[in-house]
Amino acid sequence: MSILYLLIPLGLVLIVSSLAAFLWAVHCGQFDDLDSPALKILLDDDRAPPPPGAE
Repeated sequence: MSILYLLIPLGLVLIVSSLAAFLWAVHCGQFDDLDSPALKILLDDDRAPPPPGAE
């Protein structure tokens, strides 16, 4: 029974922090464009790779 005194506040902290992270992501625009990243993989990258040792 005493474990509930630890698990209930810990669960509430986890829920609040998850909600805060989600709201932060929405506010910063992380979910604004969901289509472009999926289509970028289909585009060709015509740039030549750098030669070895050229950094």
